[in-house]
Amino acid sequence: MTRLFFVRHGKTEWNLEGRYQGANGDSPLLPQSLDEINQVAEYLSQYKFKKIYSSPIKRAFTTAKNIRKKLPYDVRLEVDQAFSEFNLGKMEGMKFTEVAKKYPEELDAFRNHPDKYDPSRIEGESFEELFARMTPKIKEIVNRYPNSDILIVSHGAALCAEIRYLQGVPLEKLREKGGLANTSTTILSTKDGEKYKCLEWNKTDYLKRKLDVTDIV
Repeated sequence: MTRLFFVRHGKTEWNLEGRYQGANGDSPLLPQSLDEINQVAEYLSQYKFKKIYSSPIKRAFTTAKNIRKKLPYDVRLEVDQAFSEFNLGKMEGMKFTEVAKKYPEELDAFRNHPDKYDPSRIEGESFEELFARMTPKIKEIVNRYPNSDILIVSHGAALCAEIRYLQGVPLEKLREKGGLANTSTTILSTKDGEKYKCLEWNKTDYLKRKLDVTDIV
């Protein structure tokens, strides 16, 4: 059995401001985030990871590097474009409130009705395109590292969609369990790379503060 540990990056300035970052936008991690990355690393230290994979985007890569430093053993960290955040096109850098005024249909569909999401007007990435780049990579990892624990550091919207997709959840129900918090851990297990069982969803009980709405995406 292979276990996949999906960690969302630490909280950033744009997360706090309620801005979309996406695949091409980025902002610095908050000072508190380094402490919270240490807290997730302390939790993860009980596991022996065969490999760490990370999105190349700075907020995720910095999170991955800091987790790796805190683990009590050496493990290779590899960057892979497959684990980048959704390309949100014209919405990137905009506040949620601004997007709600300018692109209300796209925003509502993206958040609440993935089966109705059409990103053509914002020149963004579809859910189907996201699955097409993430799923083959995850299956490749499972095949390469059977009976291993693998850590993947990525982004909230991409991880939420892909994790649910791997479990066979229909597109219209992808968001039923809500989003993922910054520095959260979600764990899936699989024996064959085809069927996945959720062992933990959006685990944050190792964080030493109360979460608020700006932590979830």
